[in-house]
Amino acid sequence: SYFLFPLARNTKMKFNKMVSSSRRKNRKRHFTAPSNVRRKIMSSPLSKELRAKYLVRSIPIRKDDEVQVVRGHYKGQQVGKVVQVYRKKFVIHIERIQREKANGAQVHVGIHPSKVVIVKLKLDKDRKQILERKAKSKRDKMDKGKYQEETMETQ
Repeated sequence: SYFLFPLARNTKMKFNKMVSSSRRKNRKRHFTAPSNVRRKIMSSPLSKELRAKYLVRSIPIRKDDEVQVVRGHYKGQQVGKVVQVYRKKFVIHIERIQREKANGAQVHVGIHPSKVVIVKLKLDKDRKQILERKAKSKRDKMDKGKYQEETMETQ
């Protein structure tokens, strides 16, 4: 009976026929992604306070955000400013997170944006617009399917 059914690796249905579920193709698309797609991939979660304030879970990271490392060797309570977003290598460089090279030079250590939380956002017009759009979408999903008092009375 073991050989009657193929091994069910992915039990979920595929919703979009145009999207591949091949590991090989997904890895290729990830590592050859253009800069605008990498920006989206390089998103960081917001801290609990910011998440409550803006109703947004994560946002693409940018240069002057203040972050806290939550995973890896450099995790801790210290907060540092993002010095550089290195899209080519999928890493960010943070203010005080450096190591010494063999010749004594100090270099920034690359950290993946998913391993940090944003504690302070660098807000400008476009960033505010993104936050408002995402929050609106979240509010619409929360209200969906709920009856208000006035709609109950009309039925």
